[in-house]
Amino acid sequence: MNIAVLPGDGIGPEIIAEAVKVLRRIAQDGFDFTFEFAPVGGAAYAASGHPLPEATLNLARSADAVLFGAVGDWKYDTLERHLRPEQAILGLRKNLGLFANLRPAVLYAELADASSLKPEVVSGLDILIVRELTGDIYFGQPRGRRTAPDGAFAGQPEAFDTMRYSRPEIERIAHVAFKAAQGRNKRLTSVDKANVLETFQFWKDIVTEIGQQYPDVQLDHMYVDNAAMQLVKAPKKFDVIVTGNMFGDILSDEASMLTGSIGMLPSASLNEKGQGLYEPSHGSAPDIAGQGIANPLATILSAAMMLRHSLKLPQQADRIESAVQKALAQGLRTPDIHAPGMQKVSTAQMGDAVVAALG
Repeated sequence: MNIAVLPGDGIGPEIIAEAVKVLRRIAQDGFDFTFEFAPVGGAAYAASGHPLPEATLNLARSADAVLFGAVGDWKYDTLERHLRPEQAILGLRKNLGLFANLRPAVLYAELADASSLKPEVVSGLDILIVRELTGDIYFGQPRGRRTAPDGAFAGQPEAFDTMRYSRPEIERIAHVAFKAAQGRNKRLTSVDKANVLETFQFWKDIVTEIGQQYPDVQLDHMYVDNAAMQLVKAPKKFDVIVTGNMFGDILSDEASMLTGSIGMLPSASLNEKGQGLYEPSHGSAPDIAGQGIANPLATILSAAMMLRHSLKLPQQADRIESAVQKALAQGLRTPDIHAPGMQKVSTAQMGDAVVAALG
């Protein structure tokens, strides 16, 4: 099983090292993992002048799965947009066809007090956000800057992006979401802005149509502003959420804080062949890079998702998730989830604890 490992920038190399450490422990039980490393993001730009070198892209294409750290650093903010580190992840999504982003937001019982909400509101939280990843305003064309051709500010500079979705794009993400709901509590909430945006009236119509093929799943629709409110008011009312690229980007980060820290939120991005890119939902955090205080658990949990979805080793994925819970039950905490009475540990120490819990 060939795994492309792309550590990236900031805390990326630190958290990736811990996930690889855990996977190497799993491999000792008779699994053949081959790890191939390559630069990406700012690290790749510094080495070769591009955030997604052809060699890195080719490695990702040929791998069974991609384990990704994080990209981004303030020192690259002045580069032209196509050379900035963040373009690497967008390029990987586009070139690998990674259209389905799965972001589970699960609150471990041990972290109920670390959530930004009261324990009674979030205890038992288990949400799966299914985000369409290759369409919407992030990829829509045309886009750019121009002189406004009409309106109250005609003749003035303006910028524009295009929100657009095709029927096939909506259909395929809807099927992913409905199938995910079938394997959980058979409830799906489609989040849109159909009252304002024609794109999302189209979205709502197609999701409703696809829903007729899944009579065992209860489908409801919710405007994105209400969904944002309900996530902090009554988050446990959700089971599976499906939404577009931009709304999913925002709502999944909001959901991460319900779990105690964005450092606890893994993600999987899948294409139609089941090949996936697995990464923590947080960024590169260059302000804490090299200090050994980053939380590696989201990356370790992303590795578990990789075993489950791309490498078809669900029992080993379960083992890693159980080991994470055991480490937390021992009172071990990185600074982002630390609380009085808990033992503060480093990035590497948390990874070591998960390995030890694997037995």
